[in-house]
Amino acid sequence: MLTLPNILTLSRILAVPVLVALMWWPGWHTGYLAAWCVYSLMGITDYFDGYLARSRGMVSKLGQFLDPIADKIMIASVIVVLVANHDVEEVHVIAALVILLREIAVSGLREFLGGLSVSVPVSRLAKWKTTFQILALGSFILAGGLPGWMIPGTEQNLPQAFGLVTLWGAAVLTLMTGWDYLRVGLKHMD
Repeated sequence: MLTLPNILTLSRILAVPVLVALMWWPGWHTGYLAAWCVYSLMGITDYFDGYLARSRGMVSKLGQFLDPIADKIMIASVIVVLVANHDVEEVHVIAALVILLREIAVSGLREFLGGLSVSVPVSRLAKWKTTFQILALGSFILAGGLPGWMIPGTEQNLPQAFGLVTLWGAAVLTLMTGWDYLRVGLKHMD
């Protein structure tokens, strides 16, 4: 059923190759700025597809299926490109890996529990985790587009610094929410 919320969700999935292509070349600042605009638009549509679906009574099984997939595809794609381009490097790759591994594990757990007709609602903490992820990755993209935007008196790029703080915040929240999901899942495993 192609409702407006579902079209917005599908547009996020279709925008991922554009986003990745714009970030493909490290040092192409214009591409990163354009990627940041696309990424920001994707974040806005993520908010509005859920808002419209709930407020207008347009929640559908297709939307419930596609929305988390769109989020995971976007997050995973951006993390992979940022790490490949060395926008996220050294010890900070660990935080990015924690986020990726949790996304995969929770997807598998949800699929397993879905087969048992057990629903795991998204917690408030998981929504904060998502917010931190989106802010962190958006900051890294913006840093690639604005390499001269430095913290006064330092050689640290302002969006990059903000991205590192929020990336680690997201990693900590990722571990906490991942544990919450695993605890629920373990109750239903033999």
